[in-house]
Amino acid sequence: MPDWRSGRTGLLVDMDGVLFHGERALPGAADFLSWLLRRPHRFVTNNPIRSPAEVVAHFRALGLPEPDVGAIITTAQATATWLADQQPGFRYFAIGAGDLHAALSAVGREDAAHADFVVVGEGPGLDYESLSIAINLVLKQGARLVSTNPDANVDAMVDGVHRVLPGGGALVAAVAVATGVQPTVIGKPNPLLFRLALASLGLQPGQCIMVGDRPDTDIAGALALGMRTALVRTGRFGVADALPESVHPDWDVADLAALIAAWKVSTDRPS
Repeated sequence: MPDWRSGRTGLLVDMDGVLFHGERALPGAADFLSWLLRRPHRFVTNNPIRSPAEVVAHFRALGLPEPDVGAIITTAQATATWLADQQPGFRYFAIGAGDLHAALSAVGREDAAHADFVVVGEGPGLDYESLSIAINLVLKQGARLVSTNPDANVDAMVDGVHRVLPGGGALVAAVAVATGVQPTVIGKPNPLLFRLALASLGLQPGQCIMVGDRPDTDIAGALALGMRTALVRTGRFGVADALPESVHPDWDVADLAALIAAWKVSTDRPS
């Protein structure tokens, strides 16, 4: 059970589908955040589009308690960190929108002619020309192919209407098929994003709990590393959906309020 009194049980928390859906905060999110922000935590997201500062602004716009900007780890940040570790001063060609380009440019140099890495994220940017550049960099220059996240599609609110948009996995697939090269994938369920978050907390996997809404990414990836897991069924995976046979979260609850209630029972009165 979580040892909250020791102060050394950390929490990794997904955001979209756990705390909010697009422009709508989910029930119990404010209370959960007020409770969470007093404990070791990091927010981890496969979304590479918003910067940490933009994520904090989104919390503010939803009327939610604001986390520290340093507590938010996106796959854009994790990708940039991993590339800099692989090759300091790396050159890159990136396809994707938003914070991906800013994160990469902070530690590397854009070079569409001699890139060491081709990085594919989410958002606008994939067209015939960019795909052609990426293919030639991989096949002719030996550039390594990297994907920020494996999601085939993602939920979004566009002009107040729910839409399903292509995820990083769908976008990088075009390059992978054209080159025959499989990408290195940074985001959940792969371990790199989790490990970066754990390292920033100074905790081992057994000292952390992952809270997420997707059994295939949040829960499966955390379980593979030896973390405890809590599944909240407020995202695309609903209360009536059956878990994959290989995925067994430690807590499986309808929402955040039910999760806190379960933890209070299991630990008597957590401080």
